[in-house]
Amino acid sequence: MGNNITQKLKYKESIVKYSYKYGVTKAAIRYNECRRTIYRWRERYDGSLKSLEDKSRKPHYHPRQHTEEEIKLIRNYKANNKETGLVVLWLKLRMAGYRRTIQGLYHVLQRLGIYEKAPSKKKEGEAVEWITGKYPGEKIQVDVKYVPSKCMTEELKEKGERFYQYTAIDEYTRIRYTWFTNEHSTYMSSEFAKRLVRYFPFKIKTIKTDNGFEFTNRLNWNKKMQETKTLFETTLEELGIEYKKIKPYTPKENGRVERSHRKDQERFYYNKVFYSLEDLRNRGRDWRKEYNNFPMRPLGWLSPNEFLKKYKSQEEPLLTI
Repeated sequence: MGNNITQKLKYKESIVKYSYKYGVTKAAIRYNECRRTIYRWRERYDGSLKSLEDKSRKPHYHPRQHTEEEIKLIRNYKANNKETGLVVLWLKLRMAGYRRTIQGLYHVLQRLGIYEKAPSKKKEGEAVEWITGKYPGEKIQVDVKYVPSKCMTEELKEKGERFYQYTAIDEYTRIRYTWFTNEHSTYMSSEFAKRLVRYFPFKIKTIKTDNGFEFTNRLNWNKKMQETKTLFETTLEELGIEYKKIKPYTPKENGRVERSHRKDQERFYYNKVFYSLEDLRNRGRDWRKEYNNFPMRPLGWLSPNEFLKKYKSQEEPLLTI
């Protein structure tokens, strides 16, 4: 490799020396090189091969590059938020006056060597099914999550208390509603449905759930019970809401609410302890507010609330997937 470079430099030198003796035009014709290139080599040539080496074409300055103040801000925030992910770090920086895109932040973190992208947990060959509504309220995914026992005090554990998180998420806007209870049953599910109607700022057309007994008798071992509607199903009929159940053992059909539960585990339940159901509900209310005001990539880095507001301000739908 080094020998090839030397030969190339000697070739340039021979052209320059020929141009000194016979002129640039004749050198260009003889060696089939551009006259402008030969003039450039002549200007750089000082009698040494090193002077004819190719110079870096990388610009010394880019008008959109980060300023020293911005880089200092990024370093300080990253140092104080070592475990914080890219999106959360970007939001904190925005609150401090940072106005770059999240892509720009990612690239500068990579260049500074202070951010390493976590490896994807997606299994090879695994397909992710995205089910997207066409307008707010068209499809609402509902599910129940066990509140981790490690988040409860020893006193609550001794009493045998269990807490549950009911979750509903609108497929189109990603607006989410959560409600915490100490039991999961068809009665609590029906109460949750009533709360959804009051909470969402749009009419609900369809609610979709898995086949849990708190929702339906579809998988009941008793065939007669399979034909019996639960209180939850009856409540949806009374509210004028269409009810759909996913195929058995295919949670990906309710993938949006499942993914939101993973975010709960990472950002809400991590290192928290709740002292009562009321304590859980109060802190869960704050987390719900934060979630609905958190920018998301599929929404063009708008939050669910911002996305809904923008949708209402336009006649045409914002999202068509």
